[in-house]
Amino acid sequence: MGIPAGGDSILLKKTKSLCPICKKVLEAEIIENEGKVYINRTCPDHGDFSYLYWDDADAWRRYEAFGVKGSGLANPQVVKDISSCPYDCGICNNHKSTTLLANVDLTNRCNLNCSFCFANARACGYIYEPSYDQIKDMLTILRSEKPTPAPAVQFAGGEPTLREDLFEIIQLAKSLGFMQVQLATNGLILAQDPDYALRLKDAGLSTVYLHFDGVSKETNFKLVHDLKAIENLRKAKQGVVLVPTIIKGHNDHEIGDIVRFAAENIDVIRGVNFQPVSFTGAASPEDIEQQRITIPEILNRIEEQTEGSVEKEDFYPVPCVVPISDFVEAYTGKPQLRFTAHQHCGAATYVFVRDKKIVPINRMIDVDAFFDSIERLTTQLSSAGPISKKMVAINGIKELYASVKKSEEGGRELWTSLGKALITHNFDSLREFHWNALFIGMMHFMDNYNYDVERVSQCCIHYATPDGTLIPFCTYNSGPVFREQIWKKYSRPFE
Repeated sequence: MGIPAGGDSILLKKTKSLCPICKKVLEAEIIENEGKVYINRTCPDHGDFSYLYWDDADAWRRYEAFGVKGSGLANPQVVKDISSCPYDCGICNNHKSTTLLANVDLTNRCNLNCSFCFANARACGYIYEPSYDQIKDMLTILRSEKPTPAPAVQFAGGEPTLREDLFEIIQLAKSLGFMQVQLATNGLILAQDPDYALRLKDAGLSTVYLHFDGVSKETNFKLVHDLKAIENLRKAKQGVVLVPTIIKGHNDHEIGDIVRFAAENIDVIRGVNFQPVSFTGAASPEDIEQQRITIPEILNRIEEQTEGSVEKEDFYPVPCVVPISDFVEAYTGKPQLRFTAHQHCGAATYVFVRDKKIVPINRMIDVDAFFDSIERLTTQLSSAGPISKKMVAINGIKELYASVKKSEEGGRELWTSLGKALITHNFDSLREFHWNALFIGMMHFMDNYNYDVERVSQCCIHYATPDGTLIPFCTYNSGPVFREQIWKKYSRPFE
């Protein structure tokens, strides 16, 4: 998927990437050509490579403006020279982000055999299934991170519901202080066992992440099971996030339908987290050309297929919320989680569902003005004395609302919740807000073709492993592919 013939290329920035054949680390350029963004590099052994990075150069620039470099962990696992990135991995002194979400693979056994899955015991030929004690050690390491412990963990696989001790593992995570405990599942057991969802909720599970690729049998072969699983989750009052893997030419025509389906079931569905396909296995040039879909393309389809109810400009990159963390830190004097993921890793927004209409948060408040104002307020707090900080914050929040509100419809309710959280740290109101809103997001995990080492250095989704290391998501699953090394090291024969 190289640069089209003709046209002038514009250098946007320099980074490092990998040779997709030998995996050698190479100097790379991110360039614009005919309105699209590509990542280019040259391997001395295998020649030139150019692959699509983002489909829209203007969108790339808008998101680039939100880039924030974090300071990483105060207690990194290893100290090393940055030249070894992404090999010899573990969260090191050069890594720029703390763990916002930890992934723990509970097993590679699965009760499905999906063609695009990279985590399957039958494909591997062995079983990977860490013990309860190994899992406890992994979770303990995550909670020992400084300056802020990992707040959320997602149990994945394989299919984690095949673990008989899953409920005890969830209880363990809650007891160690994880605010969010998530489960990534294909939903088959949830569909088959009406009591399973209730048992998960009673164990302390926060959210089910349900693999859900479409609203028709053509795009989602297990649709009947998914609908039954969602119904059982509804009865248990257990929140669910739909996770569709989007493949161009397969299910990208149903993106809007998936959003509408989520909105129609907002009483149980908390969000949709789209995942553009990542070519982590062998892929032909034809596969990449025909099936690759980037974040701007998904945003375009959301806008087109919802007939403008949700627009491309309603979405923001993950680090857009860093000013909120900085405000709370300036106000309280305590270290806060900072969402310093790379600006081109994902996009997200919130929408409200009112009278069967989808109303993005941008229709209620001026989001850009809000972030600008909160940064100015943080500067004021930094120069205020301990006694006057609260009054500065309270007055600032009041003025903030007057300057950024767009609509009284839902805006006052939202602002009341946000104000309570920022001033009193009463997050119950924000939890209520979350249960009345629908999250729409996407995260484009990298593969050997669009690999950007700068993105790896800012990754905030980390895998915990039995040997005690924490590994960035895209290094674990592509590039050096630490998943295979870890699984083999701690495996047993497949029967």
